Amino acid sequence: MIWPRLVASLLLFALVLSAATWGLALWRARKAEARYPPDGIFVEVDGQRVHLVVMGDRGPDVVLIHGASGSARALTFDLAPELAKRYRVFVPDRPGFGWSDPLETDTIAAQAAHLQEAVHRAGARDPIVLGHSYGGAVAIAWAVTRPGTLSGLVPVSAPSHSWDAPLPALYQITAPPLGQALAVPLISAWTPPATLHGEVAAVFAPQEMPTGYAEWFGPGMTLRARTMRINARQRAELKPQIEALIPHYARLDLPVVSLHGTADTIVARQIHALPFTETVAEAELVTLAGLGHMVPHVALEETVAAVDRVALRAGRF
Repeated sequence: MIWPRLVASLLLFALVLSAATWGLALWRARKAEARYPPDGIFVEVDGQRVHLVVMGDRGPDVVLIHGASGSARALTFDLAPELAKRYRVFVPDRPGFGWSDPLETDTIAAQAAHLQEAVHRAGARDPIVLGHSYGGAVAIAWAVTRPGTLSGLVPVSAPSHSWDAPLPALYQITAPPLGQALAVPLISAWTPPATLHGEVAAVFAPQEMPTGYAEWFGPGMTLRARTMRINARQRAELKPQIEALIPHYARLDLPVVSLHGTADTIVARQIHALPFTETVAEAELVTLAGLGHMVPHVALEETVAAVDRVALRAGRF
């Protein structure tokens, strides 16, 4: 008789743990949302809301696209306010991140089309498009698939070519259906705040994370189960989407300035920025010696200068 009682006890424990996990994950999500409410405007595209922050009231239009595991807040910390001194800056939450609704099909090309329409409805005309990290892939997809809707391109630490490294372990766990159902709620519910803060800081290596960045960025918003699922799936599906764009790079005909750090271990310069700028006729590569992945924050002046160069070459000043 011991085995039926043991099995029943284990099942009861699993149910209690599951309920506690889902409850805690939901509570943490609601807490993060209360702390980081929408701070921009909403526009609707095909029945889906896009949240975006608009800064500045004069000059050429610039769109900033954030990377994986983030939101518009990643770029409104310092880059958007600096650019807003002489540009009109549009910073959307990518679909499914921050306060933007998710898309049923969220390839980088689909995201580019969705965001292009969103910022157009918000007033952006022929913008310069800057994308950081995964957002750089979305920006490149925008240039490839929607030519004529942007005046220049600034990929920053952006993936643009295929790579051999395996998918990081976190995404190997959280991207498959079983991981989406089981692992994501566990991580969302039980990750200690100190661990989360440390993961954000690690992305800045070998540079230090700026004071106040983590608090502004709001990593608790990224830890929401829905956002984690979208992020993991997008990251797992990225490589073939980029590979489909590569044959079209040589036909890009717009000013491009790419920035990349030589110490970037997340998106390698020699695999991505070098071949991209060698293929695109109008592309210039700015190499930042000793800098890691978070170029928009650790090389703020150089990032703004890249936008300035693109604006001048595009005749926007």
